[in-house]
Amino acid sequence: MLKLAMDSTELKTTIDRVVDYTLNMDLTWDWPCGVAYYGVSRAFEVTGEQSYLDRMAAWCDEYIEAGLPTWTVNTCAMGHMLVTLYQHTNEQKYLDLILSKIDYIRNHALRFADRVLQHTVSANNDFPEQCWADTLFMAAYFQLRVGVMLNDSSLIEDALHQYYWHINFLQDEKTGLWYHGYNHVNKDHMSGMFWGRANAWAAYTMSRVGKVLPQPYLYPPYMHIDSSLRDQLATLKRLQREDGLWGTVLDYGPSYGEVSASAGIAAAMVMNGNPLHGKYINLTLDGMANNITENGRVLNVSAGTAVMNDIEGYLNIPKKWAQGWGQGLALAFLTALAERQKKEKVE
Repeated sequence: MLKLAMDSTELKTTIDRVVDYTLNMDLTWDWPCGVAYYGVSRAFEVTGEQSYLDRMAAWCDEYIEAGLPTWTVNTCAMGHMLVTLYQHTNEQKYLDLILSKIDYIRNHALRFADRVLQHTVSANNDFPEQCWADTLFMAAYFQLRVGVMLNDSSLIEDALHQYYWHINFLQDEKTGLWYHGYNHVNKDHMSGMFWGRANAWAAYTMSRVGKVLPQPYLYPPYMHIDSSLRDQLATLKRLQREDGLWGTVLDYGPSYGEVSASAGIAAAMVMNGNPLHGKYINLTLDGMANNITENGRVLNVSAGTAVMNDIEGYLNIPKKWAQGWGQGLALAFLTALAERQKKEKVE
């Protein structure tokens, strides 16, 4: 059993504050909103708070009427919200958008090597033959959710295929940590940084596979994913700082503590279910409490970060402003805790 440093009432109040701030942000139909509203979706699914779903649906419907952008791998992150909206409203317009994004991933998204999704942020070929850890959240995990929802084995297989190759290209076998990106043209990891949020994208999405996929042990790639996550968490727990956070560059002591990465990593620990991770989770909970304002803004979240040229590039990314991914990953952590509390009460 996981003994938490926050009771269920305080946890629900904190979730309320973060959701409210998130839904009042000025976000557009792109990956920052995709991560933010994924967090809101998880908050609805765990708490059952109908106002979360209603406010998110109202925003979505208004945006549909205003007009949607061209799909990219990153804009597919908005599909997470659509899955939740469709599952709980059964409205065809949400399913139509889900299927449009799936069609893009299947038939139009740039791929390289053995059908690996290339990281794309616009209609241009921004990063030729590069895969980034971000894509697991934006596209592969989305594919997995839709594949399970629609009982589409080809979608499930392609999602697990993306996990398999992203692990092979991005995880360092010696340390278990993940690089930010991989360049297949040069066969290297570019600047070779163990970026904190890249490791959060990896850890969080890998931890969700066994929660989303029925009988995951019947899929051979799942064993690859499960072992990858185990080795990653074994190293990450040793890199946690005294304040409960992880650095924006994990293995570089002077780098600043970054809250979105810390939330994603700790959420993965919660879902992994190892009772010996409790002390690390509670330390992160303390650190998160110190980085959420009274009005629900999540602090110390690094701005959007490309694969930078050197460590100075990562260290100089600002962390002054609220970011959609910071709100969303904080909610992913808080809702994982709330879900665990509910499960342990039942048991």
